[in-house]
This record gives sequence, C-alpha cells and structure tokens, in this order.
Amino acid sequence: MNAVAKIAVVTGAGSGIGRSVAVTLAQAGWSVILAGRRAETLEETASLAGGDVLCVPTDVTSPADVTTLFATVRERHGRVGLLFNNAGASGPRVPFEDISYEDWLAVVDVNLTGAFLCAQAAFRMMKEQSPQGGRIINNGSISAHVPRPHSAPYTSTKHAMTGLTKSLSLDGRAYGIACGQIDIGNAATEMTRRMRAGILQASGEVVVEPVMDAGDVARTVRHMAELPLEANVQFATVMATTMPYVGRG
Repeated sequence: MNAVAKIAVVTGAGSGIGRSVAVTLAQAGWSVILAGRRAETLEETASLAGGDVLCVPTDVTSPADVTTLFATVRERHGRVGLLFNNAGASGPRVPFEDISYEDWLAVVDVNLTGAFLCAQAAFRMMKEQSPQGGRIINNGSISAHVPRPHSAPYTSTKHAMTGLTKSLSLDGRAYGIACGQIDIGNAATEMTRRMRAGILQASGEVVVEPVMDAGDVARTVRHMAELPLEANVQFATVMATTMPYVGRG
C-alpha cells in the first residue's frame, strides 16, 4: 500500500481548527509546518504541539508567501505528504444588499484564492516528487451545503471549495494525489463563539446552538490523512449532533 509521507502543511495553524489539527498530527508523529499570518500565534501552537514543527508566517492570499512556504518545506523535508487547506475568514454578518465590495473580496481572497494558491503549490510539489503523490484535505463547512442568513460571501466560497475539491480529485488521479474535504459544523473555536451566545436562524429567531470539541474534528482529519493513497475520504461531515443542520434553510 502506498503510504503518505508524514510531512504536513497546515494553514490557519495559529488558532481554532488549524491549531487542533496541527497539534494532533504532531503528537501522532507527523512533521508539521505551521502556516498563518501571525508568528506569535504559530509559536503558541508549536509550544502545544511539541515534536518536529516549523513555523512559517504566511499570508495565503500572497502568491509570493505561498511560494516561500512550499520552498521552505522542500528545503527542510524534500517532499510533502499532506496539505490541510484550512485558512479561512467569515466576513461581516450583514444583509446581502449591504455587503461591500471590499468585504466580499476579503473573504474570497482568503477562502477561495488562498485555498487555490496553496493547493496548486502542494499539487506541483506532489507531482514532481519521487515517488509521486500526496493528499490534500480542504476545510469546507456545513455552509458548503446550506447557508446561514447574511452569509453570502462565506457560503459562496465554501460552495466553491467543493468544486475545487472535486477538480483536484480528478486532476490528481494520474499522479497519486488524493483530495478530500471535511465539512465542519459548530466546532468550539473563536469563530463559533457567537453561536454560544445566540445566532440568527432562517426563521428570524436568535438561538443558542450546541458546539463540539475541536479535537473531534482533528481526529477525523488525522484518520483521513493517514489512509493509504489508494483510499480516500472524498467528503466527511463532522458536526455537533444536535445542531440545526438537517432541516436548516
């Protein structure tokens, strides 16, 4: 069986899901490259993770930064086994007609363009290395399936992430590159803090929603990551059991 080299790049590794996944992988024996905009939060993740970790401050919307990130991976390890394409932004929660061009572009730049840049750099490296192959796991969202009110930029990019995942799966077949997507609902992170205070529903009500531990997501990512390349979890949905997902919208 073709095993994945245990060398991972995790974007958005300074907090939330990215931090939890990075720590889980490092503690499972992976070499982990931590990518994110703020060096200080990456260092905090590194201190929690222990093991073989490297912090590379990276703005995923910058082609130059992404090139530097993967050049650093190549220099340190010679190859890459996994990209967890996780960096994301939610944008302001405002009515559709009030979304500014700048706010729209900011969410698209991180969630879609940033994901594309990182996936392309990883894909190129996985294709060129010998033996070929590797795995890309994209962080989608429940919003890749159903929207929340006042979430058009975020929801649009997460639907687009599904298209990127499918395209990568198809285009990577010839090179042993597997791509899957994890769609997460209500993991307890800073991004979901508002759900614990009450969040707008399709009905117009504001309701407190249940959350789950981010470690439950991280263990799922680890399972996806450690499959042999002959096997792939194409899409996984991991969510707080009683959150309003089925029936939402």
